[in-house]
Amino acid sequence: MPRRFEHLRSALVRMLELEGVIKSPLVREAMLSVPREEFVPQHLRDYAYQDTPLPIGYGQTISAPHMVALMTEELRVEPGHRVLEVGTGSGYQAAILAHIVSKKLRGHVVTIERIPGLADFAKKNLERVGLYHYVTIIVGDGSIGAPQYAPFDRIIVTAAAPKIPQSLVKQLRPGGRLVIPVGDRWSQVLVTVTKQSDGTIHTEYGTPCVFVPLVGCEGWREEERYIT
Repeated sequence: MPRRFEHLRSALVRMLELEGVIKSPLVREAMLSVPREEFVPQHLRDYAYQDTPLPIGYGQTISAPHMVALMTEELRVEPGHRVLEVGTGSGYQAAILAHIVSKKLRGHVVTIERIPGLADFAKKNLERVGLYHYVTIIVGDGSIGAPQYAPFDRIIVTAAAPKIPQSLVKQLRPGGRLVIPVGDRWSQVLVTVTKQSDGTIHTEYGTPCVFVPLVGCEGWREEERYIT
C-alpha cells in the first residue's frame, strides 16, 4: 500500500510541476516527502492524491494539493524560518512547512486551530510522520495570531477572511510575508502582504480561490459563517 501511495504522490507532484504550480526544489521535495494519505480520514485515503479538497470532519476540509503547493510557493518559506499557520485542519499544510523550515536549526511552525478535535487529529498525524517536534499547535482564535510567539518570518492563513487581520500584520517580522485568502463567504482571492524593512506594507492580489471561513475576532463572526 505505501508504495502505491508513493507512486501516486510522485505522479501528482509531476503534474503540478508541468502545470507550473510547483516551481522551487524546496516545495517539490516537501510535496514528495510528506504523505498526504496520513492527513485524511481513513476511509478517504484512496482519494489522497486526487487534486481536490477532502472533508476532514467538523465542516472543514484539507485543501487541494495544488492550492497547498501554490500557497507554499507564494509564501517563499525557507529553511530556518519561524512560520505561523492559521487554520491547522488535519495538519498537512503544517507538515509541508515543517519539512522545509526544519532544514535549519531555528526553523519552527506555530499553528492555530479553533476546533479542539481537529487540533488533536493534526497532532496525531504530525506525530505519525515524524514532524511534530517542529510544530507547536495552539487551540484558539487564529485571526488574532499568536503574539506570544511573534515575530514571524512568514504567516499563512488557510481560511478566508473578510479583510486582512491587522493583528497578523503586526506579528510579521520586517521583511516578512503573509499569504491569506480575502473576500466574501463564497469567493476570495489570495492576497500577499509584504512588510518592508521600514515597516511599510505592500499588498498584492493573486489567484481566485474558495476557502472555509476564518472565524474569530478579526474574521467572520460565528453566526456569519452561513450567511450567503
